[in-house]
Amino acid sequence: MKRIHKERDRLLRRLARVSGLSGAVGSFLCLLVPGASTGLELLLAAVLSAGAIVCIVVYTARGAIAPALGAVACSVALISVLGAAPVIDPVAVSAMAVTAAVTASSVAIPLIVRPDGAFIVLGLLAAVLIAVGVVAVTGHAMQTVAIGALMGWAANSSIGVWLDRSIAAAADRIHEVGRAHEAERLASELESQQRQDARVLHDTVLATLSLLAHSGVGVGAGALRQQAGDDARLLKQLRLGAPLDRGSTAVFSPEADDDSLGVTFESVRQRFARMGLDVNWHGAGRLALPRDTLDALLGALGECLENVRRHSGVTEADVTVSDDERTVRAMVTDAGSGFEPDAVGGGRLGYAESVVGRLSVVGGRARIFSSPGSGTTVMLEVPKP
Repeated sequence: MKRIHKERDRLLRRLARVSGLSGAVGSFLCLLVPGASTGLELLLAAVLSAGAIVCIVVYTARGAIAPALGAVACSVALISVLGAAPVIDPVAVSAMAVTAAVTASSVAIPLIVRPDGAFIVLGLLAAVLIAVGVVAVTGHAMQTVAIGALMGWAANSSIGVWLDRSIAAAADRIHEVGRAHEAERLASELESQQRQDARVLHDTVLATLSLLAHSGVGVGAGALRQQAGDDARLLKQLRLGAPLDRGSTAVFSPEADDDSLGVTFESVRQRFARMGLDVNWHGAGRLALPRDTLDALLGALGECLENVRRHSGVTEADVTVSDDERTVRAMVTDAGSGFEPDAVGGGRLGYAESVVGRLSVVGGRARIFSSPGSGTTVMLEVPKP
């Protein structure tokens, strides 16, 4: 908000400078018309116009009130000088009107937005009208100058108020948009965290419960106990609100001093070896990836191997890791029963979230190649940094 107020004040002062300089130059040009003023009046008008210009420039550059008072004082002095002549030429009257309505009133544009601005503007307008009234008392017709002064001060004050309110309304709208954006960002982060928690629960706790429901067929009691212990630690972390990044699940992304794929792939292989699935590794084994990309790849890979263990009917799977300049690929292959890929529902959590969802977050993708009786191959791809 402070920045908006500064920009508002800068805009108002620029408008005041354009108005004030235009009025000072315009009134002086009127006096250059032959017969509009005497030589002495023209000289004094030049000095006072120059003084008004200097005060307006200083005022609009710094915003201090003293130069604004100086600009009005120079304008009042110019009206008094021109009004002291025994006979006032109509062109000189126009110069006086321009001075009162444009030059002097320009300071009202920034002043009106101050907390005490209305009182200052009324006081300065009163000073101008008093000067006009003094000239009128000497017998000169000053109605045009008085009306012009009232209209000029009212117009410039209205411009200042209108711009102030318009900028305030725009600032409120910007603030509302900012609040809406922040709420949307928080909601998106919450949804992302919920999806991540759901993936982890699906890949760990639900998988263990499925094993228990089938009496741990094909899995040793020791492996079940270790898996249940890992799940218990995970549930404790979730209950305490701990983040699940940087491998906080000891299943797919265990903490390690080395972030290379060789170390973390080995932990996945050992985990499934305990569960009765032998995993044969081929290709590159040490590929550096960012932590979030590595976690996504390992999580998707673990879910694919879990599907092999549960659904393929075989106890062996092959994982082939390869890479090029832009992409790391992990291909999971089994010689099991296979299935029709179109029959896999897009709403199934294991496929849509634990595989496709994980990879899409880091810009990767998954492809399935399978047919009944011919085994299954899943291609996982993630981009390199």
